[in-house]
Amino acid sequence: MNFYLGVTDTEWFNYLKGIHPEDVNFWQPGGKTIFKAISPGAPFLFKLKKPFNAIGGLGFFSSHTFLPISMAWEIFGERNGCESFEVLYRNIKRLRSPENSLEANPNIGCIVLTNPIFFQEQDWIEVPESWSQNIVQGKGYISEDENGKLIWDKVKFNLEKYGKLLIENEVNQLNLEAPDTEYSNSILKKIRLGQGAFRVLITDAYAKKCAVTGEKTLPVLDAAHIIPYGKSGPSLVANGILLRSDLHKLFDSGYITITTDYKLEVSKKIREEFQNGKEYYKRHGNELVILPIEQINRPSKNSLDWHNENVYKG
Repeated sequence: MNFYLGVTDTEWFNYLKGIHPEDVNFWQPGGKTIFKAISPGAPFLFKLKKPFNAIGGLGFFSSHTFLPISMAWEIFGERNGCESFEVLYRNIKRLRSPENSLEANPNIGCIVLTNPIFFQEQDWIEVPESWSQNIVQGKGYISEDENGKLIWDKVKFNLEKYGKLLIENEVNQLNLEAPDTEYSNSILKKIRLGQGAFRVLITDAYAKKCAVTGEKTLPVLDAAHIIPYGKSGPSLVANGILLRSDLHKLFDSGYITITTDYKLEVSKKIREEFQNGKEYYKRHGNELVILPIEQINRPSKNSLDWHNENVYKG
C-alpha cells in the first residue's frame, strides 16, 4: 500500500484537532503543481515540523484540485485550519512569492483529506532516521518496504487503538474497519466523504461547469445530491450533479429533474404555482451540456429514477 508523509504546519494541525472535522483542506500556497503521490483512499500522514518532528495523525486522500482562495474558504471554512478567511489569506500571502503575493483572489492547491484522525501527543510517532531534514513538502512510502513498514506498523497500531483500521478503498468511498466490541470480530464500515470533499469531487468531475447551462462562475455552482444523504443517498460522484444554485433549489424541491437519458425535465408546477418559468421551460427536453468523462462518475440511473419517482412534481 502506498501512503504519504506530508510536512504539516503545527498551527494548522492544532486548530483542526480542536474542532473534530469530517474533512480538511491541506492547502498549498501555490496553484500550479498537481499532487499525484497517492491514489484516492490512501493514507496521508501528518508529519509535524520541528521541534516536534513526529507523526501526529492522518487523513485519507480524496482528491486534489485548484481553487481561488475565496472558494476554498466557502467550501471548507474553518476546515482550512484557521478561524477566519482573513487568517487564511494572511497565511497564504506570507508563503507566496513576492510577485504573486498581492493577488486579490489567488488560486491555491487543495489536497482534500477526509475522516482525519489526530493522535494524542503521547501517541505521536517518531519520524524514522531515514527521513531527510531537507524534505520541504513530503515523501511517499510503500508499506511493504522496510522503511515504509516501520512507519505503517506504528500508524496501524494507533489506528487500532483509536478504533479505526484502514483495510482497503473503493472508488470515491473509503472503507474503515472498526472493532464492534473489545472481544468481537471487526466489522466493515463505510465512511462517507465529508461535504467539502464531495463538493470538490463533483465540481471537478463536471469541469467546474453547470451540467445544465455550462455556467462556470464557481460561486454560483452547487454540488447537488440526487438522493439526499438523509435518505441514505451515498456520497459518491454518481449520486451527485453540479448545478447552478437556482437549478439546485428547483431540483431539490422537485420542480426539475434529470431523466435517465440525461435530459432536463421541467415541471408544469412552476407555471401553475408561480405564473413564471420561461427561463427554465426553454431548456425542457435539452440534453445535459456537461457530463463527467468517466462513465462511473455519471449520474446513476438508479438515483435518477429515485428522484423522478420520489421528488419530481411532474
